[in-house]
Amino acid sequence: MKLEFKNIKKVFGQKVALNGISFVAKSGRAFGLLGRNGAGKTTTIRILMNVFKATEGEILLDGKPLEHNNISFGYLPEERGLYPKEKIFDQLIYLATLKGMKKDEAASSVNYWLDFLNMTEYKNKPLDTLSKGNQQKIQLISSIAHNPDIIVFDEPFTGLDPVNAKLLENVVKEQIKQNKIVIFSSHQMNYIEEFCDDILILKNGEIMLTGNIKQIKQSYQRDKLKIESKDAKKIKSEHQAETKQIDSSTLIYKMASEDQKAKVMQKLIKDYDIDSVGILEPTLNDIFVEYAGDEKEIAEIKHLENEEEA
Repeated sequence: MKLEFKNIKKVFGQKVALNGISFVAKSGRAFGLLGRNGAGKTTTIRILMNVFKATEGEILLDGKPLEHNNISFGYLPEERGLYPKEKIFDQLIYLATLKGMKKDEAASSVNYWLDFLNMTEYKNKPLDTLSKGNQQKIQLISSIAHNPDIIVFDEPFTGLDPVNAKLLENVVKEQIKQNKIVIFSSHQMNYIEEFCDDILILKNGEIMLTGNIKQIKQSYQRDKLKIESKDAKKIKSEHQAETKQIDSSTLIYKMASEDQKAKVMQKLIKDYDIDSVGILEPTLNDIFVEYAGDEKEIAEIKHLENEEEA
């Protein structure tokens, strides 16, 4: 499957929340939707989920207008919301049947995911008796038990300890392996780098960068050197403007351009006791910080979104 946003624009009153964004997300791959608070990520997700209608533009699935009644969505929201006093198994079955599953199919699927996430012993307990991390796993099951075609994970790893985060990683990998369209919205760049093939960075409703992560990183300016040296303190004192000291023996050296690499490295090796020096590969976090920019007009957008939902 291929999900395509084409020139999607969303206006709340006089405020442009999305300004003609276009991107493609494909099945069997994870797509990262990135941006600071108020950038337009939530509005994008809500338009996809048919909570809002786009002011302009269209969403296509395999080249045809997306018909929400004919496609199954799974959504793990950032703000979790299940029934705290109800038994876990009962409400998971109820939610899966609401999304079109037969009761016996729902029971089989829910039991599978409870076992997968080591939650079977809690199935007949009320949700509010569980820890926050375990409640999040139940919320996760509610988003995938009905076997959706398109899954949106909004900050899925928030509040999880390393053990539960690993279990969630396995769930995400399973969904990708099953050829689902998986969309990630997260501030945790390490997970985006691990799972996502393609990304989009939004700022104030505009696309600042989109494409394949590997290709983006390869084309990113490589103008920083990572230096390991016993002379780190001396190098820092003599190159204060160009260097940032990471620890007692590690420095980051900012060159004026990539073209200076050979010249700068030769001089460093000549003048100091250098253990190692090489190009510092950019991280997704470096790229995000450069392109995401400042938060602006966040409260106004959120207020207008809430008004339209009401």
